[in-house]
Amino acid sequence: MLDLVTVKRALPGNLASLASQSLVDTLNAIADDPDEAQAIRENFITYTGVLKDGKYKTLDYMNAVKFVSYKLMDMSDQDAYFKTFPDKHARWLAEGKDKRWISGHISMFKKGKLVQAIMEQSLVPTWVLNAHLHQKALNVQADLMQNATSELVRTQAANSLLTHLAKPKEVGPLINLDMRDSSGVKELKDTLAALAQGQLAAIQSGVPTRDIAAQNLVRAGEDITDV
Repeated sequence: MLDLVTVKRALPGNLASLASQSLVDTLNAIADDPDEAQAIRENFITYTGVLKDGKYKTLDYMNAVKFVSYKLMDMSDQDAYFKTFPDKHARWLAEGKDKRWISGHISMFKKGKLVQAIMEQSLVPTWVLNAHLHQKALNVQADLMQNATSELVRTQAANSLLTHLAKPKEVGPLINLDMRDSSGVKELKDTLAALAQGQLAAIQSGVPTRDIAAQNLVRAGEDITDV
């Protein structure tokens, strides 16, 4: 079961104020089947990121999550829609809406931006979904490398394994080092250059080095700024 604190934390910062006990109660009673209800509640928390990209009502988001959750259970579009909107289903039947009309409205809902955004987040990357096939392919290549009668086939299989099992290239941190002089850096460089020239001239004129070492970097008439 969800509580108000959990729902508030799940919603984007600008929408946290929309969380209410009424919404929590609706989520906790969102489906008769306890397993379905739990899946829908978990998805409600999981996909809240889509709310950052558009202005959606909380109720619309909840219904979209409910529809997507039923779709993830391998239900048809119509079954998922009618389980999401049971009252609408009963009303349409009472009004005698034909199948084509109903199908069109369900399709329009499914193609809506909010539902599509949630569906996109729910998709499992193909490389994860087919991880078992990836391993099977590697096993085949390993078998060919060891047991194929053709040297060419064995070589190709070995090269394939070397390619796919190679250690990922290490990528160092990307740091943008702006080497352009800021105004402060340029002034400091100019000061140091002038100081060096002055010290050289002083040494050539016979000034003791200890007196030169005691000089500061502040030009006459300048204030020292604590940075």
